[in-house]
Amino acid sequence: MSGRVSSAQAAVAGAIALFLAAFLVVPVLAVVWIAFADADGGLTLAHFGAFFGVSLLRESFWNSLYVAAASVVLASAIAVPVAYFTARFRLRGALLVQTLGVLPLVMPPFVGAVAMQLIFGRNGSVNLLLGDALGVTVPFMEGLNGVIFVEALHYFPFILLNLSAALANIDAAMEESAQNLGAHGFRLFRRVVFPLAMPGYVAGASLVFVKVFDDLGTPLVLNVTNMLAPQAYLRITSLGIEDPLGYVISVIMVGFSMLAMWLAARALRGRDYATVQRGGAAGERRRLTRAQAVLAYGWIGFVLALVLAPHLGILLLSFSKVWSYTVVPEQFTTANYATVLANSSGMIVNTLLYAGLAAGVDVVLGTAIAYLVLRTRLPGRQLLDLAATAALAIPGVVLGIGYLRLFRGVEVPWLGGPLAASWIILPIAYSVRRLPYAVRACTAALQQLHVSLEEAAESLGASRRRTLQRVVVPLMAGGILAGFVTSFITASVELSATLLLAASESLAPMSYGIYLYMQSIAGRGPGAALGVIAVAIVAAGTYASHRFMAGRSAALEGRA
Repeated sequence: MSGRVSSAQAAVAGAIALFLAAFLVVPVLAVVWIAFADADGGLTLAHFGAFFGVSLLRESFWNSLYVAAASVVLASAIAVPVAYFTARFRLRGALLVQTLGVLPLVMPPFVGAVAMQLIFGRNGSVNLLLGDALGVTVPFMEGLNGVIFVEALHYFPFILLNLSAALANIDAAMEESAQNLGAHGFRLFRRVVFPLAMPGYVAGASLVFVKVFDDLGTPLVLNVTNMLAPQAYLRITSLGIEDPLGYVISVIMVGFSMLAMWLAARALRGRDYATVQRGGAAGERRRLTRAQAVLAYGWIGFVLALVLAPHLGILLLSFSKVWSYTVVPEQFTTANYATVLANSSGMIVNTLLYAGLAAGVDVVLGTAIAYLVLRTRLPGRQLLDLAATAALAIPGVVLGIGYLRLFRGVEVPWLGGPLAASWIILPIAYSVRRLPYAVRACTAALQQLHVSLEEAAESLGASRRRTLQRVVVPLMAGGILAGFVTSFITASVELSATLLLAASESLAPMSYGIYLYMQSIAGRGPGAALGVIAVAIVAAGTYASHRFMAGRSAALEGRA
């Protein structure tokens, strides 16, 4: 690590700080200020008193907490057994199960919500079959139950991924010792295995809570408006940007998101989860008994059926001409895709442009922040990392409200109008919201790059700039690509900020078009077709990244 701070490092840090201040810190502070400001510019709590004085807003507050907590419980019930069986037992097809397990993240939750209505709704495929066979129906998708069901099914991979990694790193000797002392079955899992994997579980569960608590699209698509995010959106869009209660809702959402992340870190503080050596190697996994095998394969099969249901449903809907009160569509057509390509091709182009710009900005900023934090002694460098990571706790609807408030009067001559009404505001919002992913990916890549490689290049006469270009960045390519792909695929289906910031349909991305189509029964076919295209773009980006990394690994092995 260099002991001297160069002017170039200071300039880069200053530019990043200015970007984060202008497009993250100041807009959020503007929202907070309006929530606490009275008509004369003084501080007041009257707006919060008014918030809790409105029965609908009180109900929305408790509903959001209930839905987020219940989604964590249901997501845990789905993910924990799958993670345990695939990470700690010799299970055939474990890799395939883990791969299919993250499939829900490919599809935006508000798109999956429509498919889930068609399959699990009151008159959906499952209830029609249950009604014919048993004469009963199950309220899977009624009211808040529908939101919980969709959110849990969409976000459980966060728990699955984090918990699987934690379980794989547990020393197998710990389990063997517990078994020798008489612990078996569920007692072994409850007393030994799960406590040691708690950091991974808490990381995933807190992320699920924050994502569900902040989600706007899924409740709106399911016509559930008595939650905080929909209420913030509806008040700002119907009553206007000056409505103080919209800002109060925004502050509450930010506060609870940050509180959830803080409590997750606090819950693990002061406890030791370390083991002496890494475990989880294939040879150390335990064999399944007959009863365990029946339970494991039965539960995993049930989960995979749920995982694939939204994808199958949205695919069928995209080709359907009529799908109402039947198990599957009555008639099929390709007209939905023709409609989308004729009327919404601009949205597809906009999505690629906005998501590409946002991902490009993110990897540039992420690489720079990672380098400043890990390779320099620049004062305050940790604040850059903290500010970038804090964006994870800022809901899209809050950032959108802040941009409308702050930039509606900022005229940009070359854009021909205010910044808040221009197309450029969308990639800016996307880049800010996705920056934490790029920072974490680039930081992880740079942490694996030993500083001696840079020192060797400099000792051979390479300047600091040339070392960065020829050594550091190429060796970080995997992490940079991971950050780009993650930012791109998540930005391409962003809805919360899009609904507030899209000035017109001609400037809107696909997520906005999908939402508009889904507002009517007649438009759901084209909306599903546009959703399939969005999923295809996400899948193509993910596949391309894997191909790139596989080719790069092969090239490196060839050189070796």
